[in-house]
Amino acid sequence: MPNTTSLPVAIIGAGPIGLAAAAHLHARGEAFVILEAGNAVGVSLRAWAHVQVFSPWRYLIDDAARALLASTQWSAPDPEGYPTGGEIVSAYLEPLAATGPIQAALRLNTRVTSVSRKGYDKLKSAGREDAPFALQIESAGEESVLLARAVIDASGTWSSPNPLGASGTPAPGERAAHARILYGIPDATGCDRARYAGKRVLVVGSGHSAFNAVLALIQLAEAVPATQVAWAVRRSEAGQMFGGGADDQLSARGELGDRVRSLVARGGLTLLTGFRIERIERADALEVVADDGRRIVVDEIVAATGFRPNLEMLRELRLNLDDRNEAPAALAPLIDPNLHSCGSVPPHGWAELKHEAEPGFYIAGMKSYGRAPTFLMLTGYEQVRSIVAAIAGDMQAALDTRLVLPETGVCSGPAGGCCEVDPVAGATAAQTEACGCDTGCCATPSAKPGLITLTSIPVLEMARPETARCC
Repeated sequence: MPNTTSLPVAIIGAGPIGLAAAAHLHARGEAFVILEAGNAVGVSLRAWAHVQVFSPWRYLIDDAARALLASTQWSAPDPEGYPTGGEIVSAYLEPLAATGPIQAALRLNTRVTSVSRKGYDKLKSAGREDAPFALQIESAGEESVLLARAVIDASGTWSSPNPLGASGTPAPGERAAHARILYGIPDATGCDRARYAGKRVLVVGSGHSAFNAVLALIQLAEAVPATQVAWAVRRSEAGQMFGGGADDQLSARGELGDRVRSLVARGGLTLLTGFRIERIERADALEVVADDGRRIVVDEIVAATGFRPNLEMLRELRLNLDDRNEAPAALAPLIDPNLHSCGSVPPHGWAELKHEAEPGFYIAGMKSYGRAPTFLMLTGYEQVRSIVAAIAGDMQAALDTRLVLPETGVCSGPAGGCCEVDPVAGATAAQTEACGCDTGCCATPSAKPGLITLTSIPVLEMARPETARCC
């Protein structure tokens, strides 16, 4: 693109991955600009500042960023320590943003509303690759256009949570009940205590965000006994939901799952499996209705249902995205949650993230995973290292991707595995042997539709966690 070489590389988002991309561009002498919609760096992390992550510091700091920080008075945190989201911001992102090269290129309160090719809509082809990227931006109430030779979209997915509806769209009544629904992880024992203390609360979701929400709410319930907690998951049985425990190569991640598993085992909350939300009816309280007729009445809902990429600003680009996961097509099968749960992802970078029809445009970080939930910062750092190498013309470095991720200790098995069990007949002999148990506990009794009542001493409504241990 000879007519664009004098233009900067535009980075969308000033989170960990966006700032890492900036550090790599600086190390290679490339001009760049960072466009951040929020009023500070790490806005998404600030939203869950109270949550401790399960990755130690040694996995959370990018190498190029570390080298840039080393030229300042920055003190590196203990590599084996486990920070909160807020500590990642204060001990890493803020000092990184304060370094001269990044501070000079950082534009806060600057929202990108669209990315296109200058003078080219999506239909026009001739000469398209030679046109610079045109980013329409809003800042201080004014609109303008920024031209760039390449674009790295590291805007993440935090602002686009998945809805509660089991069909992938907001359930009828969900929008009307928005004031009583929190999407994310509440600070139940801190700033959100008054909202949940003494209330009936339903947590929806089966990932680590849900684990953190459940544990915090149970801690609140221990201090305020009138607080009642229920947990709804779509999967018909717990299965591998709690993770690999001691087999998890990230010990804190395994311990998090074990704590929730233990809580369920002792009847510490109402667990509703196979609960696919069909609608929410609103009166004095919220009545959440599942597709099998079960109902539960609550005061508040915590939606820990994951996130999806917001692709609206990219509509005028010709992107090659998987039609299901919405990740780059070459990456999507490597991270498909229907096929993989081990946590291991083959090394990937520029080659898997490029879009043939839009050379110079890349989606990196959490947004590159589309709707898949297993992203780690370490992955994003390797992505932008490879992407920046390609932008700088160092194709050998761009293709030499190296990524070894800590595995979860559990893996999705082939069809017919021990979690695919006849709900009436139970587990077959082969499945029982594969489960490593001799009790046939893989069978899960179906729940009877009806109103589920929370009591001051929560009762486990569905199958006991013996199923999880076997399956």
